[in-house]
Amino acid sequence: MPRPELGHSPGADPLVARLRAAGCVFAEDEARLLREAERTGADLESLVARRVAGEPLEQVVGWAEFCELKISVAPQVFVPRRRSELMVREAVRLLAHAPAASVVVDLCCGSGAIGAAIAHGVPGIELHAADVEPAAIEVAARNIERFHGEAHLGDLFAALPVRLRGNVRVLAANAPYVPSEEIALMPPEARVHEPLSALDGGRDGLDIQRRVAAQAGEWLAPGGWLLIETSKRQSPATAALVSAAGLDTRVRRDAEIGGTVVVGRRPGSG
Repeated sequence: MPRPELGHSPGADPLVARLRAAGCVFAEDEARLLREAERTGADLESLVARRVAGEPLEQVVGWAEFCELKISVAPQVFVPRRRSELMVREAVRLLAHAPAASVVVDLCCGSGAIGAAIAHGVPGIELHAADVEPAAIEVAARNIERFHGEAHLGDLFAALPVRLRGNVRVLAANAPYVPSEEIALMPPEARVHEPLSALDGGRDGLDIQRRVAAQAGEWLAPGGWLLIETSKRQSPATAALVSAAGLDTRVRRDAEIGGTVVVGRRPGSG
């Protein structure tokens, strides 16, 4: 997401005052980003009204910062979180000694930010992204085009080309993992302006992760890796799902950004 810069003086800027009154903590920096968006031809009053109404800043201005990339986003498309940068770092590390043109899949891709960032860190991979939401696939296609990636619309693995079965070197899945009863507790920016399919993980938050873990082995190449983002609280359960699928499993955490990723490796070499 656009990262605010601290230390700006608010002065008597009426836009800053309006944003602050709406609860925007980094009002000065949001005002700057909104004015920059206006210079691209957007109507400033329309942008401000959307932000004041609670729409995520990234959706309003049309982009989010992720792993030093400018990622396009749009209304009703999941906004990439900084915590997901851990998944990118892990994938890049695992691909460092992988064969050239290794296949990478960004499953439940949203804007395609994770796949784009992996491709940026490891040039030359064969990148695929998949999501069940048409709006997400439209945006993801734009974000991964520069890396020659392909975006596929559909439900998890059913969206992928059959030729990828057994050939995926890294499968990165940021599947929804919020328990259904906790959706109402999320900030309005998420629960109102992002698709429910990108948030709701079922009764215990693990419904989609179960499906991903159960089928991942069929799609991974020997020695290939499954990466699933989860929460610190849910990580033991997520790790158990991955282990039960026959993958060698470990958990990676980054407390600074709040990231937790369960990593599973398919036995074998390749």
